[in-house]
Amino acid sequence: MDLRRKNDSPEKTLKEYGLNCTKSQIKVLKVLLSAENPLARGDIISALGSRKIDKVTVYRILERFCEKGLVHKAYLDKRDCEYELADRCSKHQCHPHFKCIKCGRVICLYDEKIPLIESRRDDLVFLRQKTVIEGIGPECFAQGLYENK
Repeated sequence: MDLRRKNDSPEKTLKEYGLNCTKSQIKVLKVLLSAENPLARGDIISALGSRKIDKVTVYRILERFCEKGLVHKAYLDKRDCEYELADRCSKHQCHPHFKCIKCGRVICLYDEKIPLIESRRDDLVFLRQKTVIEGIGPECFAQGLYENK
C-alpha cells in the first residue's frame, strides 16, 4: 500500500499503525509523506522548520514509527541511517537504493526488482535483504563529474 497515493490523513495513518495522534507525530509523518527519498534525522528536523520539535523527540518518534512498521531505517553507510516510509517494502526485503558517491544523494529504486537471496548454508538464517547500489547520480553526471574511461 503506497501511503503517498492513498490520500488518507496523517491522523488516520497513525491510528492504522496503532500510534497516537500527537501534534509532533503528525508533523514528522507529514515530512516523511512529502519526501521522495530517505531522509536523515537532521534533514527531518530541518524540514520541520518553524514547527520546531527538539531532536530527542524526533528521534523517539522515528524509533516508535520503526517499531510499528510505519517507517524503516535505510542503512546506507556503516553507522548513519536515513528514514523512509516502509509501505513499499516487505517484511523480508526492502526496495533497492542508489547512492551517489560524489554528492551522497540517495534515490529509491522502487521499480527495480532484485531477487530475494536464499541461503545455501544451514548455519545462516537470512532475516532481511537490503541493497545499496553506488554510482554517479543524475545531477553529478550532468555536471560532468564522471568520466567514462
